[in-house]
Amino acid sequence: MTITAAFPNQAKLDALVLLCPPGNTYKIALYTSAATISKATTVYTATGEVVGTGYTAGGQVLTGITQSLDTDTAIMDFADPSWASSTITARGALIYDATNGNKVRAVLDFGADIVTTATLFAVALPAATAATAVIRIA
Repeated sequence: MTITAAFPNQAKLDALVLLCPPGNTYKIALYTSAATISKATTVYTATGEVVGTGYTAGGQVLTGITQSLDTDTAIMDFADPSWASSTITARGALIYDATNGNKVRAVLDFGADIVTTATLFAVALPAATAATAVIRIA
């Protein structure tokens, strides 16, 4: 017999589901390099948000929500969002829970300004794995 002390994987998934209920509305908002957003950001803010053709303040609703376990990590994923025919410049994004007081669930840094001129702006979210998922509890 082997006994191993641990925070059980099912408890991790349950915690993720409680924090991010699958029936809630999650949105992604885009930000310019002038924005100050970080792990300390608690709720959606319009300060530093992208302004441009094809983009609406507050961002867009995320679809394709999945929550699962990948080995010992609870993960949450969404379909990759995009804005068609947009003219914008974005450096990062916030994923937030619009159902629960606009609380931030993830902050993304694109690493550089991404610019579109009357074309598709797409955000390729990280792969839904224990090492890279945009939202994870390890």
